[in-house]
Amino acid sequence: MKTYRAAVIGCSRIGGFIDNEVVGYEGPSMQPPSSHGGGYYVSNRTQLVACADLREDVMEKFGNRYDVPKERQYTDYRELIEKEQPDIVSVATQPEHRAEIVIYAAEHGVKAIYAEKALAASLEQADAMVDAIERNNVAFNMGANRRWAPHYDKVKEVINSGDIGPLTSLVIFNTSSLFNSASHTFDTVMYLNNDHQALWVQGHLPDDSMVDENTLHEDPQGEGIIQFDNDVRCYALLTGPRSDYQAICKDGSITIIRDGEEFYFRAPGLPDDRGNPTIVSQEFPSVQAVSTVVNIVEDLAHSLDSGEPTRGGIHIARASLELSFAIIESHLKGGARVNLPVERRNLTLNRVRAPRQPRYQA
Repeated sequence: MKTYRAAVIGCSRIGGFIDNEVVGYEGPSMQPPSSHGGGYYVSNRTQLVACADLREDVMEKFGNRYDVPKERQYTDYRELIEKEQPDIVSVATQPEHRAEIVIYAAEHGVKAIYAEKALAASLEQADAMVDAIERNNVAFNMGANRRWAPHYDKVKEVINSGDIGPLTSLVIFNTSSLFNSASHTFDTVMYLNNDHQALWVQGHLPDDSMVDENTLHEDPQGEGIIQFDNDVRCYALLTGPRSDYQAICKDGSITIIRDGEEFYFRAPGLPDDRGNPTIVSQEFPSVQAVSTVVNIVEDLAHSLDSGEPTRGGIHIARASLELSFAIIESHLKGGARVNLPVERRNLTLNRVRAPRQPRYQA
């Protein structure tokens, strides 16, 4: 199989060092490596050849960790793309900077892009990214990792089997912040619902002080209701449990606890003594945990090999982002339903903050 040349733009936490924060974690959704650099480094489908970051000290540490020599470390991502001509580029920056880099890469010969979540800082930027990706026939995946996790595949398989009846509702128990966290949770429920289109959203923000005309000065927390076109409704809540989900079907349910560390599975059992149907607790099928980052990377490589679409794709990434903006718009309209697509496209996340320092040691 062909080996593809890869480069990482944005060498900080998720780009290169998040594995130092999760040492010893053996959960099903975050097996190492969890960083972009680590995924390329261990995959036999890619060779990590270059990196870019505005901070030379961060790049030096990244280069030492992943064997990227000094002469292939760039403070200008444009120079990296021009000189190295990578097949695959990771854009592991914050969302405020992501659209510009993704569009440039797509328009200058890069054939596959792995972008961090959330997709962009505005729907206007996301629309421009969709245009650039499609025009240039670029394979694309976003780092909403649960889409590539085997235990979520198994949940989706059980739902689609029909053994517990048709899906009726999905519950997110902690939507949390709309850009950082909901980019994961919304993509997860979309995946479990076979990426059906959302029709409308009703939303609420506990604190809307960061919204100023067309600018979001911080990443707000939000919750709400999402109605999909197959009559499935999602309830996105701000309750305590993090990384808990529930898929409710006509004849049973699957509750995912702590991102898959446990499952509570209810399915049809034997009829009771009067012959009536029952729903009982059952053991959920086990799966082998893997690195979802490696799965994302190798899905891009497979797409380059075959010309087949990726498991994610730019349209799904934009649809996930649109749910976050729809919750904000609904709140600003007093909780009214907002039909999709969202009409206002220029509301933009623009945070003023220093870059986060990565943890170089475990």
